[in-house]
Amino acid sequence: MGSLIIIIAIAVGAGAWISGRSTKKNTAQLEQNRAADARADAQRWTERLGSQVLSLSGTDQASTQAMADASERFNAANSALSTAQTTKEFLLARESALEGLHYVNAAREIMGMPAGPQLPELEGQRQAGRVTERRTIEHEGQTLTASPVATDDAQHYYPGGNVAGRPVPAGWYSSPWWGPALATGMWNMSSVMMFSMMFSGMAGAPSAAAFESGYDEGFADAGGDMGGDGDFGGGDMGGGDAGGDGGGFFDGLFGGGDGGGDGGFGFDFGFD
Repeated sequence: MGSLIIIIAIAVGAGAWISGRSTKKNTAQLEQNRAADARADAQRWTERLGSQVLSLSGTDQASTQAMADASERFNAANSALSTAQTTKEFLLARESALEGLHYVNAAREIMGMPAGPQLPELEGQRQAGRVTERRTIEHEGQTLTASPVATDDAQHYYPGGNVAGRPVPAGWYSSPWWGPALATGMWNMSSVMMFSMMFSGMAGAPSAAAFESGYDEGFADAGGDMGGDGDFGGGDMGGGDAGGDGGGFFDGLFGGGDGGGDGGFGFDFGFD
C-alpha cells in the first residue's frame, strides 16, 4: 500500500512539473508572437511615414516645419526599431511613426492636399484635447501663441498627446514649448503657470489642475469635450522618446528653426 502511495505521488509530481514547463513554454511563445506582430505593425507605419517624408516637401514655412518634424519622427522610429526586443519597445516605435504621420497630415492640410483616412490616435491624444481659439500670453519674458490653425506667428504643430505624463493639446504654437519636457521627461516648475495662462477656460483643452495632476487624475474635462475616453492601448509611454533625442525642438525653441515631436492596424492610406 505504501509503495502505491509513493508511486501515485511521483506520478502527480511529474505531471505537475510537465504541466508547469508546458505553461511557461506557451507563455513565452505567446509573448514572442505578440512581439513579432508588434514589430510588423511598427515597420508598416514606419515605412508608410518614410514614403511620405521622401516624396513630400513643404510649400511654406508651416508645412516645411511640419515635414521637418515628420522627418525627425521617422528617424526616431527607425532608431527604436533597430534596438527593440519587446512588444512594448515595438509599440514605442509605432507611436513615433504614427506621430510623424500626424505631422504629415498637418502639412498636407496646409498645402490643400487630402490627408487620407483617419490615423489611429496617439497615446493620450484624446485626453489632451486641442486648441480651439487663438491666445497669446507673456511668460518669463517670452511671447507664446497658441492657435487652432497655422498662422505667421504659430508655425510649430503638435498633434496632441502625453508628454512626460502631462497633456499637450493639439494645435499650432509659436514655439515648441513642450520640447524640453519631451527630451528630459521632466517639466520645469513654471509649466503649470504657463499652461494655466494659455489654456484656462478654453473649450476642448484640459484645465491647469488636469495638467498638474498628469495622467493619474483630472481628465474628465478634456475627455468630455473631445467626445470619449480611452487612449492608445500600448501602455504608459512615459515621458521619454521612442528613440529620438528631441531633434529639432531646441533649434526652434522660442523662435525659428526646426521643430520636432515625440511619435490601428491595417489602414491603407492611398496618399496621392
